[in-house]
Amino acid sequence: MKTLLVLLAFGLAPSLAFADAPGLFSGGSGQLPAAGWAGFLDMHFMADAVGALALAIVLGAVVGYHPMAQRTVDTLEEAELPKVYIMYAFIGAVIGVTVREFGMVIGVVVFGIGGLIRFRTDTGSARDTGRLIVVTLAGLIAGLGLPHFAVLTVVFASALIFVFDARPACRVKISELPQGRVAQCAAIYREVLVREGCKVISERKSFNKNRVEFVFRLPRATAHERLHEQLCAVPDDARGEIDWEVQ
Repeated sequence: MKTLLVLLAFGLAPSLAFADAPGLFSGGSGQLPAAGWAGFLDMHFMADAVGALALAIVLGAVVGYHPMAQRTVDTLEEAELPKVYIMYAFIGAVIGVTVREFGMVIGVVVFGIGGLIRFRTDTGSARDTGRLIVVTLAGLIAGLGLPHFAVLTVVFASALIFVFDARPACRVKISELPQGRVAQCAAIYREVLVREGCKVISERKSFNKNRVEFVFRLPRATAHERLHEQLCAVPDDARGEIDWEVQ
């Protein structure tokens, strides 16, 4: 009997310990602690958050702009994937800092919002979905009583958008090229792109369709209209029909 009581005590001890421990949704009043506007004076948290967000951006860039990945780019969507990687790494860091500040219950809320965005919102591209998630998280963080972190999130996101949109990825299809001169015409158009400061990512020639496609990035100082004029100014014996797609 004594042995049975001892075993029963050892068996109930973990259960009692877990019962006393705070659970995922436990809490006396059900309210989450909020720093409020005084959070802007919390230099330790601000520095820690800046470090976490900056590290996430750097790690996302290491993966997104890996030299081997750039060699396999064939489409406009693939050319923009590094930016998506960086934005999603940034989103992950924002969620991590928020969960660490408020607890795992915020993770459940974020997953619920993510499901709503994924299945009920048609943004058309991963880039726009990333921006939608960022602004949703900024609103969520502000509502949770962390206005300083909400402002920090928007500042980082705005800086990323400014950098990413400064050199947008473009694809130009030049069809109906002179028969048998696809390679020569492609070289002429490529020379125009390089002369205007564009970074050519990929070039695809179709000799059967007399067509060439370029995926490239516009330089900061060159507008789409100016580059189109330069492409249309090639010699008549190398000119084709130009079709643009800008991401």
